[in-house]
Amino acid sequence: MTLRSSRVLGATSKSSGIKPALVIAAGKLSAQVDQQAEGTEGVELRYGELVMNTDQLNYRVVDDLAKAQGNVRVAHNGNIFTGPLLQLYVSRFEGEFLSPSFTLAATGGHGKADVIRFQDSEHLSATNGTYTSCPVVDNQEPAWQMSARQLRMDLAANEGQAEGAVLRFLGVPILAAPSMTFPLSSARKSGWLPPNIFLDNRSGFEFGVPYYWNIAPQRDATVTPFVMTKRGVGLDSEFRYLEPDHAGRINVDLLPSDRVFGSSRWSLKFNNDGKLGDWRYRLKSERVSDDDYWKDMSRRVESQTPRLLSSDLNISRQRELSWGVIDTYARLQHWQTLQGADPLAQFDSPYQRSPQIGMRVTTAADEAVLDSFRPWGRKARLEGGLELEYNRFDLPGSALAGQPRGGQRVHALGHVSAPLGGEAWWLIPRVAVNAAAYDLDRPQADGRTRMGRVIPTLSIDHGWVFERDTTLFGRDMRQSLEPRLLYVNTPFRDQSNLPNFDAAAKDFNFDSIYTDNPFSGVDRVSDLHALSVGATSRWVNTTQGEEVLRLGVVQRFLFRDQLITPDGQPVTQRFSDLLLAAAAHLQDRWWADGTLEFNPETNRSVRSVMRARYAPGPFKTVSVAYRYARAQSEQVELAWQWPIYGQPVTQRSQASCGGAWYSAGRVQYSLRDKRLTDSVAGFEYDAGCWVLRFGLERLSTGRAETNTRLMLQLELVGLSQLGSNALKVLKDNVPGYRALSSDRSPSSDFLP
Repeated sequence: MTLRSSRVLGATSKSSGIKPALVIAAGKLSAQVDQQAEGTEGVELRYGELVMNTDQLNYRVVDDLAKAQGNVRVAHNGNIFTGPLLQLYVSRFEGEFLSPSFTLAATGGHGKADVIRFQDSEHLSATNGTYTSCPVVDNQEPAWQMSARQLRMDLAANEGQAEGAVLRFLGVPILAAPSMTFPLSSARKSGWLPPNIFLDNRSGFEFGVPYYWNIAPQRDATVTPFVMTKRGVGLDSEFRYLEPDHAGRINVDLLPSDRVFGSSRWSLKFNNDGKLGDWRYRLKSERVSDDDYWKDMSRRVESQTPRLLSSDLNISRQRELSWGVIDTYARLQHWQTLQGADPLAQFDSPYQRSPQIGMRVTTAADEAVLDSFRPWGRKARLEGGLELEYNRFDLPGSALAGQPRGGQRVHALGHVSAPLGGEAWWLIPRVAVNAAAYDLDRPQADGRTRMGRVIPTLSIDHGWVFERDTTLFGRDMRQSLEPRLLYVNTPFRDQSNLPNFDAAAKDFNFDSIYTDNPFSGVDRVSDLHALSVGATSRWVNTTQGEEVLRLGVVQRFLFRDQLITPDGQPVTQRFSDLLLAAAAHLQDRWWADGTLEFNPETNRSVRSVMRARYAPGPFKTVSVAYRYARAQSEQVELAWQWPIYGQPVTQRSQASCGGAWYSAGRVQYSLRDKRLTDSVAGFEYDAGCWVLRFGLERLSTGRAETNTRLMLQLELVGLSQLGSNALKVLKDNVPGYRALSSDRSPSSDFLP
């Protein structure tokens, strides 16, 4: 029987600047004081953050040199090195490791090298090194592997440099570089990024290689030269900044000579926020070279309305006073309308604001002032608001010839309300005024260029919230019943000869039916004399606080004919369409919701949306939707992410072969037009340390035009993503989609 021995050398105080204690433990240990120590049989050396295990150790105290042989393992700052032979100057962590394997804490990846040389605790180099995140399998090469003739790492700066780097996938070289730098963590580092690969029917094959420039901690830039097989060579660029008072980005995309289009193409985007003293500003602008840019270069257009591009500059200041808040603001808003050559696809342009200047005041009266005002025995408080604004409206140069010209408008929107209520009820009487005066560039049909109107509105909003404890499907619930009434009375004012610069019909839904005007904007105020009556009931799980079921119904009753309407046709029926809504999450795996607009006179539905989703577990979700608008559209949708073959990574042993196949996508079909609309469908293969995604994305760009893209992306888990951004496309289109590698090491944007 051999007793385990240990020996402590050196002092133990770090705070005094003296070296930390060096401790050697071994099954057999011999030592000469201040000379050397030798150990065998399970030797362990500890020094600060360093832990070394080996079969044999010789440590010379005079020169602080440790020589380890046989099953050497070094753990230092979370990094692990193993191999047969090591020489190390312990205190300064300088030495040489022969034929080591290593695991890096920052990335979770591992590799091998002929030799690793430690310059100090934060600098090392490897000769003929390899790196991968794939599991180690005996006698098998990893699925992907990065090799380098020389690898240098600066752990303090979180960066590395590789010479003669080659990336192999399934044994095939797919990327090579004579020299490259890379980050050792998620920190930013200048260098070449993985290539972008795209393929579609309008531009052909596109290949681009981004270069990332880390200019400063608060500024960076990315420049991407690219080539399109059908169109030619171009350059994408992005500059980002984050200063103390300003932040934003600038994008410039250039295609100097488009062989298909016949001239140069470009896009310019600004997105900036900041403050100048007490004033805040925001600039958001997007401009493109031509009307067909949104079709040919759709990936480079950010606007949610790709044929209507905005340039919007806002400045504002807010002051909080003892009696309320004052907002002062100014705005310039211009539009670029991409009309195209098809007259049936052209549309009216919205008016530009050149400029918009205004002030908005909100206030609440002090309770002491209103102490004598106690309706129903309760103290009330007055709330009010006033908006004063000037606008100069004009049309962009690309507007259609028949649109009315612009003009100037000054308006005032004011309201006063006296809210009352308790924990379970509210009553809000409100008086509002919409006043506007116009000075037009061209006379109206009655010959006037100057005109105005003042329109008052009275409304009363009243509601209750009743609650009770109950059960639903054997589970304890708290059920609420929430009735609500809104009374509105706005007198008729003829607005047929007044311009309409910014008013538009609100969507008829559960929110808009409880407003006092079916128009947004200022220029139209409906002569609404009506009562909206509705109720909502909710069932909430008392244990988890989650809403399990919600049912709602609302309808509006007209006391007189409504003459000012969005479509210009008077409404004479006393009862509006009935709105019904429901949402259910009765089981953990099932969700469903729907809305229905029903016309009681024709006994037919006008609009409806029905949706359901089934998600029994990770990476398993299926959703269906049906959307209907009478005489306009009828559409069905199917979206999914589902395993189709193989065993998930979490259920496989590291030594097992093969991966798992998944399918994901969203398909939309127009029942009215009998054709597919915007859709995406693809497959994913998860091998654990790498994920392959491929599929097709179809985008409608006209009545009979589509843009079809091929998606192809290889994700090397723990390293990078190569190819087109199929992952983002699936996330944006599939409800409940989850990235297959989300539970593993996140991939960097850089290639080590």
